[in-house]
Amino acid sequence: MGVSELVGVVLLLAVLVTFAALVVRRVQLLRGDGVDVSLRRRVVHDGAGWHVGVGRYRGDELCWFRLTSLWPGPTVVVDRTLLEIVDRRVPTEAEVDAIPAAGVVLRCRTPARTVEIAMAPGVLTGFLAWLEATPPGRTGYRQAS
Repeated sequence: MGVSELVGVVLLLAVLVTFAALVVRRVQLLRGDGVDVSLRRRVVHDGAGWHVGVGRYRGDELCWFRLTSLWPGPTVVVDRTLLEIVDRRVPTEAEVDAIPAAGVVLRCRTPARTVEIAMAPGVLTGFLAWLEATPPGRTGYRQAS
Protein backbone atom coordinates (compact mmCIF):
# COMPACT_ATOMS: atom_id res chain seq x y z
CA MET A 1 0.00 0.00 0.00
CA GLY A 2 1.44 3.34 -1.03
CA VAL A 3 1.50 6.59 0.90
CA SER A 4 -1.38 8.10 -1.06
CA GLU A 5 -3.61 5.08 -0.39
CA LEU A 6 -2.72 5.20 3.31
CA VAL A 7 -3.57 8.91 3.47
CA GLY A 8 -6.85 8.20 1.69
CA VAL A 9 -7.78 5.47 4.17
CA VAL A 10 -6.91 7.70 7.14
CA LEU A 11 -9.01 10.56 5.72
CA LEU A 12 -11.94 8.21 5.06
CA LEU A 13 -11.76 6.89 8.63
CA ALA A 14 -11.64 10.46 9.99
CA VAL A 15 -14.75 11.38 8.00
CA LEU A 16 -16.60 8.26 9.17
CA VAL A 17 -15.69 8.84 12.83
CA THR A 18 -16.79 12.49 12.61
CA PHE A 19 -20.07 11.50 10.96
CA ALA A 20 -20.72 8.86 13.63
CA ALA A 21 -19.96 11.40 16.38
CA LEU A 22 -22.46 13.86 14.87
CA VAL A 23 -25.15 11.15 14.66
CA VAL A 24 -24.56 10.14 18.29
CA ARG A 25 -24.68 13.82 19.33
CA ARG A 26 -28.04 14.33 17.61
CA VAL A 27 -29.54 11.25 19.22
CA GLN A 28 -28.30 12.31 22.67
CA LEU A 29 -29.67 15.85 22.27
CA LEU A 30 -33.07 14.62 21.10
CA ARG A 31 -33.30 12.06 23.90
CA GLY A 32 -32.59 14.83 26.39
CA ASP A 33 -35.91 16.56 25.57
CA GLY A 34 -34.53 18.34 22.53
CA VAL A 35 -36.55 19.48 19.52
CA ASP A 36 -35.47 19.97 15.92
CA VAL A 37 -34.93 23.68 15.31
CA SER A 38 -33.05 25.42 12.52
CA LEU A 39 -31.51 28.79 13.25
CA ARG A 40 -29.87 31.60 11.38
CA ARG A 41 -28.05 34.44 13.08
CA ARG A 42 -27.71 36.69 10.06
CA VAL A 43 -30.98 37.68 8.44
CA VAL A 44 -30.59 37.54 4.67
CA HIS A 45 -33.18 37.21 1.96
CA ASP A 46 -31.60 34.59 -0.30
CA GLY A 47 -32.30 31.55 1.87
CA ALA A 48 -28.67 31.16 2.95
CA GLY A 49 -27.24 30.96 6.44
CA TRP A 50 -29.52 28.31 7.95
CA HIS A 51 -28.04 25.75 10.33
CA VAL A 52 -29.78 22.59 11.53
CA GLY A 53 -29.72 21.96 15.25
CA VAL A 54 -31.50 20.89 18.37
CA GLY A 55 -33.14 23.25 20.85
CA ARG A 56 -33.47 22.44 24.55
CA TYR A 57 -35.42 24.41 27.12
CA ARG A 58 -33.51 25.16 30.31
CA GLY A 59 -35.49 27.39 32.67
CA ASP A 60 -35.79 30.78 30.99
CA GLU A 61 -33.37 29.87 28.21
CA LEU A 62 -33.65 28.14 24.88
CA CYS A 63 -30.26 26.54 24.28
CA TRP A 64 -29.58 25.77 20.64
CA PHE A 65 -26.96 23.17 19.72
CA ARG A 66 -25.68 23.18 16.15
CA LEU A 67 -25.58 19.62 14.85
CA THR A 68 -22.46 20.05 12.75
CA SER A 69 -20.43 21.20 15.75
CA LEU A 70 -18.63 18.95 18.19
CA TRP A 71 -18.63 21.71 20.82
CA PRO A 72 -20.41 20.24 23.88
CA GLY A 73 -22.18 23.46 24.89
CA PRO A 74 -24.93 25.41 23.17
CA THR A 75 -24.05 27.55 20.16
CA VAL A 76 -26.77 30.12 20.88
CA VAL A 77 -28.71 30.83 24.09
CA VAL A 78 -31.90 32.92 23.99
CA ASP A 79 -33.47 34.28 27.19
CA ARG A 80 -37.27 34.20 26.98
CA THR A 81 -37.66 37.15 29.37
CA LEU A 82 -35.91 39.37 26.80
CA LEU A 83 -37.37 37.86 23.64
CA GLU A 84 -39.55 39.70 21.16
CA ILE A 85 -41.10 37.95 18.17
CA VAL A 86 -40.82 40.45 15.33
CA ASP A 87 -42.19 38.45 12.42
CA ARG A 88 -43.81 35.10 11.67
CA ARG A 89 -43.88 33.65 8.16
CA VAL A 90 -43.70 30.49 6.08
CA PRO A 91 -40.33 29.54 4.56
CA THR A 92 -39.62 31.04 1.13
CA GLU A 93 -38.93 28.83 -1.90
CA ALA A 94 -35.21 29.49 -1.49
CA GLU A 95 -35.36 28.28 2.14
CA VAL A 96 -37.35 25.09 1.63
CA ASP A 97 -34.26 23.03 0.74
CA ALA A 98 -32.25 24.45 3.66
CA ILE A 99 -34.97 23.87 6.28
CA PRO A 100 -37.19 21.05 4.91
CA ALA A 101 -38.93 20.15 8.18
CA ALA A 102 -39.87 23.73 9.03
CA GLY A 103 -43.38 25.01 8.55
CA VAL A 104 -42.86 28.33 10.31
CA VAL A 105 -40.03 30.86 10.52
CA LEU A 106 -39.94 33.30 13.45
CA ARG A 107 -37.75 36.40 13.46
CA CYS A 108 -36.88 37.01 17.10
CA ARG A 109 -35.09 39.92 18.72
CA THR A 110 -33.32 40.31 22.05
CA PRO A 111 -31.22 43.28 23.17
CA ALA A 112 -28.11 41.35 22.08
CA ARG A 113 -29.14 39.98 18.67
CA THR A 114 -31.74 39.18 16.05
CA VAL A 115 -32.14 35.56 14.97
CA GLU A 116 -34.50 33.59 12.81
CA ILE A 117 -35.78 30.29 14.13
CA ALA A 118 -37.44 27.71 11.88
CA MET A 119 -39.49 24.84 13.26
CA ALA A 120 -42.30 22.42 12.52
CA PRO A 121 -45.84 23.42 13.58
CA GLY A 122 -45.88 21.02 16.56
CA VAL A 123 -42.57 22.39 17.83
CA LEU A 124 -43.93 25.93 17.39
CA THR A 125 -46.86 25.11 19.68
CA GLY A 126 -44.48 23.99 22.43
CA PHE A 127 -42.21 27.01 21.87
CA LEU A 128 -45.08 29.50 22.16
CA ALA A 129 -46.42 27.73 25.27
CA TRP A 130 -42.95 27.93 26.84
CA LEU A 131 -42.75 31.64 26.02
CA GLU A 132 -46.20 32.38 27.44
CA ALA A 133 -45.42 30.45 30.64
CA THR A 134 -42.99 33.11 31.86
CA PRO A 135 -43.32 33.27 35.66
CA PRO A 136 -45.11 36.30 37.16
CA GLY A 137 -42.92 39.31 37.77
CA ARG A 138 -40.72 38.70 34.76
CA THR A 139 -40.94 40.72 31.60
CA GLY A 140 -42.04 37.85 29.38
CA TYR A 141 -41.99 37.76 25.63
CA ARG A 142 -43.63 40.34 23.43
CA GLN A 143 -45.21 39.84 20.06
CA ALA A 144 -44.39 42.86 17.93
CA SER A 145 -47.42 44.38 16.29
